[in-house]
Amino acid sequence: MTSCRFKPSKGLVCSYVIQSRSLLGSKEVNFMTLPSSPHGCTEGSCYPATGNLLIGRAVNLTATSTCGLNGPERYCIVSHLQVKKCFECNSQHPYDPNVHSNSHRIENVIYLTDSNGVNTWWQSVHGVYVVSIRLNLEAEFHFTHLIMKFKTFRPAALVIERSADFGRTWRPYRYYASNCTRTFPSIPANGLHHVNDIICEERYSDIEPSTNGEVIYKVLDPAIPVKDPYRLDIQELLRITNLRINFTKLNTLGDDLLDRRPEVLQKYYYAIYELVVRGSCFCYGHASECAPVPGIDAREIGMHILSESCTHLQHSKSQPSHLQCLNCERCRNFHNDLPWRPAEAENPHTCRACDCDPVGSLEGGVCDTHTDFEMGMIAGQCRCKVNVKGTRCDDCKEGYYGLSQNDPLGCQPCNCDPRGIIVMGAPCDQISGDCSCKRYVTGRYCNQCLPEYWGLSNDLAGCRPCDCDFGGAFNNRCMMETGQCDCRRHLIGRQCSDVQPGYFCAPLDFYKYEAEDATGHSPADPVLTVHRERTLSHMVTWTGPGFSRVKDGAGLVFTIDNIPYAMEYDIMIRYEPEVCEYGENMMGVESKSKIKYKIHLLLHVLSCSMCSYRYIQMPRPFCFEPSNRYVVTVRFQRHGATHRHLTAFILIDSLVLIPKYTELPGFQGNTPESEQRQEEMIRYMCLDSFMITPMPALAEMCSKLICSISSIIHDGALPCECDPQGSLSGECDVVGGQCRCKPNVIGRRCDQCAPGTYGFGVSGCTACDCHSDGSLSHQCDPVTGQCQCRQGATGRQCSDCQPGQWGFPSCTPCQCNGHADLCDPRTGECRGCRDFTAGHLCERCMDTFFGNPALGSGQHCRPCPCPNNPNSDNFNALSCQVDHTSDQIMCNCKQGYMGLRCDQCAPGYYGNPEQPGGQCFPCECNGNIDTQDPESCDPRTGECIKCLYHTDGPSCAQCQNGYYGNALAHDCRRCTCVTAGTLQSACSDGHCDCDRQTGACPCREHVVGHNCDQCAPNYWNFGQDRGCEPCNCNSQHALGSHCNMFTGQCHCHSGFGGKQCTECELFHWGDPREQCHECNCNPEGAEISQCDRLTGACECREGATGLQCNQCARGFTGIFPKCIQCHPCFQLWDDAVCQIRRDLDHIQSRVQEILKGGIIPGAGDARIKELEGKLKQVKDLIITQDRDRVYQLIGQSIDDLRWGNSSLSFLLVFLTDQFEKVKQYYQESLEAEMKCNASVFGPMSPLEESNKIRARTENLLDETENDINRNVAAHNKSLNDLQKQAHDLHKQVNHLSDQVSSVVNGSCPDSRCGGAGCHDDQGNRVCGGVGCSGTVGTSVAALNDARNVTDSLNTASKELQKVSKKLQDIAAMTQNLKNQTINTLEKANKLSKELKESNKNLTEFIEKIKNFLTEEGADPESIEKVAQEVLSITLPLNRTVLDKMIAQIKESLSNIGNIEGIVNQTTLHTTKVKELLDAAKQAKRRAEEVKDMTNITKEALKASGKAIEKAQAALKEAHNNLNSTRNATAEVQNPGTCKFTGFTYFLSSTSPMSTFVHFTSVLFI
Repeated sequence: MTSCRFKPSKGLVCSYVIQSRSLLGSKEVNFMTLPSSPHGCTEGSCYPATGNLLIGRAVNLTATSTCGLNGPERYCIVSHLQVKKCFECNSQHPYDPNVHSNSHRIENVIYLTDSNGVNTWWQSVHGVYVVSIRLNLEAEFHFTHLIMKFKTFRPAALVIERSADFGRTWRPYRYYASNCTRTFPSIPANGLHHVNDIICEERYSDIEPSTNGEVIYKVLDPAIPVKDPYRLDIQELLRITNLRINFTKLNTLGDDLLDRRPEVLQKYYYAIYELVVRGSCFCYGHASECAPVPGIDAREIGMHILSESCTHLQHSKSQPSHLQCLNCERCRNFHNDLPWRPAEAENPHTCRACDCDPVGSLEGGVCDTHTDFEMGMIAGQCRCKVNVKGTRCDDCKEGYYGLSQNDPLGCQPCNCDPRGIIVMGAPCDQISGDCSCKRYVTGRYCNQCLPEYWGLSNDLAGCRPCDCDFGGAFNNRCMMETGQCDCRRHLIGRQCSDVQPGYFCAPLDFYKYEAEDATGHSPADPVLTVHRERTLSHMVTWTGPGFSRVKDGAGLVFTIDNIPYAMEYDIMIRYEPEVCEYGENMMGVESKSKIKYKIHLLLHVLSCSMCSYRYIQMPRPFCFEPSNRYVVTVRFQRHGATHRHLTAFILIDSLVLIPKYTELPGFQGNTPESEQRQEEMIRYMCLDSFMITPMPALAEMCSKLICSISSIIHDGALPCECDPQGSLSGECDVVGGQCRCKPNVIGRRCDQCAPGTYGFGVSGCTACDCHSDGSLSHQCDPVTGQCQCRQGATGRQCSDCQPGQWGFPSCTPCQCNGHADLCDPRTGECRGCRDFTAGHLCERCMDTFFGNPALGSGQHCRPCPCPNNPNSDNFNALSCQVDHTSDQIMCNCKQGYMGLRCDQCAPGYYGNPEQPGGQCFPCECNGNIDTQDPESCDPRTGECIKCLYHTDGPSCAQCQNGYYGNALAHDCRRCTCVTAGTLQSACSDGHCDCDRQTGACPCREHVVGHNCDQCAPNYWNFGQDRGCEPCNCNSQHALGSHCNMFTGQCHCHSGFGGKQCTECELFHWGDPREQCHECNCNPEGAEISQCDRLTGACECREGATGLQCNQCARGFTGIFPKCIQCHPCFQLWDDAVCQIRRDLDHIQSRVQEILKGGIIPGAGDARIKELEGKLKQVKDLIITQDRDRVYQLIGQSIDDLRWGNSSLSFLLVFLTDQFEKVKQYYQESLEAEMKCNASVFGPMSPLEESNKIRARTENLLDETENDINRNVAAHNKSLNDLQKQAHDLHKQVNHLSDQVSSVVNGSCPDSRCGGAGCHDDQGNRVCGGVGCSGTVGTSVAALNDARNVTDSLNTASKELQKVSKKLQDIAAMTQNLKNQTINTLEKANKLSKELKESNKNLTEFIEKIKNFLTEEGADPESIEKVAQEVLSITLPLNRTVLDKMIAQIKESLSNIGNIEGIVNQTTLHTTKVKELLDAAKQAKRRAEEVKDMTNITKEALKASGKAIEKAQAALKEAHNNLNSTRNATAEVQNPGTCKFTGFTYFLSSTSPMSTFVHFTSVLFI
């Protein structure tokens, strides 16, 4: 035998064991490989020698089956040479060559022979297939190969398994079987490709040899090279703690299947001469020999055992290896500084002593002995305390400090807040424990934020700045947890930068004082308020209602008493020039307070240079304090003018105080934040946004800064205080506080109406809408809305004329032809026309009157005679008119009347209108007559004559016979009775009568339905003269008593059929009086689906049998429905079986005779019954055709009969003969079956080809059948549709023929009207005619009527030609009149043009006079001269001449039809002339007033000159005192109050649009 192991330097090294045997027997001689020499160990790894691991381990070897353990057992052998073939096995005692030589325990396999050279073996119990042999080792070993020598046949199947965890889990090494595919189908049998493949082999499982057969298994097959024997998978493959061999199948000769005798069965068992398990100590290359383990003695020579401490030395001769344990699998204690590893060829991987710091290590410095990743162990790793780290356990872990030997945990935790420490490096100092804080974090544990920081987190800086709003918060400190700043009043948000709802931030121009609220500087100069309306088309460039109109030299006084914060404010004046002129204004500001401060300011500005800016700001701020009252006086005077200009005005909007924000906290100092805020105010032009109106949209940064400034000045936010009536909600703009106003409401609080509106309330304000021509201004009373009207205007809006006039603003008298006094002020339509007149100008007679009421016509309105006066009880007209051609009165009759005097009833009406009080009433025919037909109803009685819509009756209130429905709703429909179900007496000509209201038809007996279209329940045979017949369904077998209306078929229970359910249903059988059963004939085995109605037997096809034809018939084989006819030899077999059945029947009868007679000596009843039972089994098996079982039972029966009583010898001879016949027939049947199968089965067999052809044929038939069925169904459907359409077409033709020709009975010979397909005797078609009601007859009648109408129209045409000639004559007369009218109209237009030109010249003349009078340079002499010229102007015509011309125009236009319009137009021209005359008189009057004012102005001018000279002298004196005043005021210092200094400020330029500003400030105490 061969034993192999690996040496890294030499590869695979094998040792040989030579066995020497003689006929007398000899022991095995082992020549084992010697252990490695010490020199080999110094070079690298060391390995012990290999040997048989079974030696000395008999107690560890077990088997699951051993013969004779419980007593002697008989066994036999397979041999033809020995005479004795059966022996005894008794393994109750261990093997002893002298006493217990027949003991065959498992330990006998360790050695081949005993001490006497006699073979020993282990043997299992016979007949047991599954047997296991197991070897348990005390430690891990290297296992190389296995050798088994068998005494009997080698097993037909076995498995070799191993365990490396002492039997907890098992893994297979190799499978062996005589047929691997059948025995182990899931195990590959394609040969070994890798050393660790699990395969199945067949070479060691043959039935030969019968003895001394071997099974050899090598863990590492020499045919597969192994490059690295230290690979983990190789080491794992060699390492075992247990080995198990499982026998799963015996190898037999097959006679045990036929012969069940004990001598046959007792010769099959497992028996092994010798078992060799080769291996060695598993020391991972760290030992060269094995030593005894404590507690395990070397019981025999050659036993391989392990040592508790490895014996070989460290590669340094003077130092041991420090390895321990049975397999040298770990280092000794305190020698794990290097992790344990298996020794390699060039590296022994020596264990090294631990170098752990005892202060930080556990157990005084012990390191891990081995590697176990599940337990977190690494060989050589120091076991540190909980809070200690490092290779030597000499450093604290991150987050810990203070390494101490007395501390069981080693180090103390830093307790640093992880959010506040620096991530890089240790969180704290490992000696002091101080944490390393982030930039904005403080505290020993880094758990607090620095002042003005908050939100300790994992951010890079640790904390975030508070960033409190410098104005909204009291300071820049906040809560560390939430970052909430300390907010001022009504400021919210974390940074106090948001305003609470309902509050706002004041803008920089919040403190503005409207000029409309100011008072005049002197009583002689009152303040005039100019309201300006706000429109969507114009930009609002002012604040408040409007402006104050201040004249030259006048002033305004503003009162200021709401200063919120003591600081300097810039004073700004917002204004607009009334006319941009080149003049100069001077403003002075005077301030008084409770502490007797007085400020005087003079401001001189060239007004035109400021037209585009609309504001002016003082050159320096002024200090204001709260709780003081200031009075500011602003005086305006043209700079350099010697006297006041009476017509020079300026529009002042407001005075605004702009806080000097640079004095506030947050802007002071040179800090980066202050400088940044000042820069942002300038960059985003925040201050400039408040200088002009309207204020542009603020930048977001401006809004934030303005809110901060407002919060400081007002110590928080200000309330919105929106007026609940004028505002849409209680909230306002965050910056500015502007509330959301309702329409036409203004003011920050939405508390006043806008100029030009009135009626402040919940809906806002309403526009005044004062008429520009009728009112003095656009303003109205704020409560009532009444505008200030001019003379001659009236109404709330001054948009109406005086009573009796219309056409505002050019009011003219109402033109009502003398029949009314008032008219509509807008349209001029006359109101309250008198004298039976009507119309826009009362120019026509009212209805029921006729005449010409126009002014000057000399006619009046008279009542219409239709037939009597309108106020009588016999007046039937709506109006009337005079026919000038016939000079007759034409009445326009009311509805229902007709005639020249409306004295007749119209068609559709009846009555006696010619009598006094008589009336015409509508014929009460419910709308079912033609109201245009005079013969539709009786004109006297009102009886209906010609009813329409198939109605009938004196009032056409019911449907005709044969119709039903609602005659009042024009809904009479033909009765829809079915003639087959309706009484014959109610039908004629194919139509039946029904109820005129409901349409219900009179039905025949047992017929129901609204239309008599169905049988009554439980009746059928619809359409019979007597009605429907009863169904007579069987009460037990039918689902109910109802049936089909036409066929009478009842609805039967499942299984029953027949018309009345008195028979079994189709495909059922049985007695219908009791129960019907379903046939269930197999469609593949039965000819038809219907079975025999009495027996239920189906009619089977050839090859099928059974009640339902679902089995293969005798003589056929296979699984139904694939029944294949047996080979012709089957007949021979069938005959033999039948003969055996007859013979067995004969034997059974003989046995019965013997049992009855009892004449057979020695034959007991029990024995005969046993034979009888076996014979019955044989008979049953013959019937079931179980051939194998038949032969087995017959063989056993023959054996039993042999051992039985000799009195049955005649039966034995008979049965033996029969058995031989059966056996012969069986063999012949097998041969025939093989031949038959060869001819029937297989891919090329005729049957298989036939099956394929049949399958294809069936598929083609199925497909063709489906197509044919679909085509037939489609054709049937098409035929049915065509038949139905033909029937419908026939009905339509008949109906159309009836409509066209009025066929009475539908037959041509009987009808004189003919019809479709009808011909006369000559073959001509006959369709319709005289007296026929069809379409043809109707068309002929209509043609005749059309011809009559044509004749009537020709007659009327001739009469119309005569009328046309008369109209042409009238047209000629009208053309002449038209020409005269055109000439007159041209004269009137010429005159109108002249009047318009005169009006235009007069207007221009008046405008020139007005401009002259308003010019500054107009002297009294020029004004007087102009007035004289105006007075000398005379009109071209006086009133008398104009009246005369008007009379001539009226006379010339007396024949014109539109004379009223021309007169009205002329009246308008006259009115304009009057207005021109009045305007001239007013101009004269004003000229006279101007003359008086001129004298007064001369005196005033003289006085003004003297005043100007005095003012210039005073100004010069003030200028001289300026320098001395400046020095005096500079020395005055008062830290607690405001400081005023005198200054002089000049701004000059060479430009003609230059501005000169002069401020003078004087301090008075």
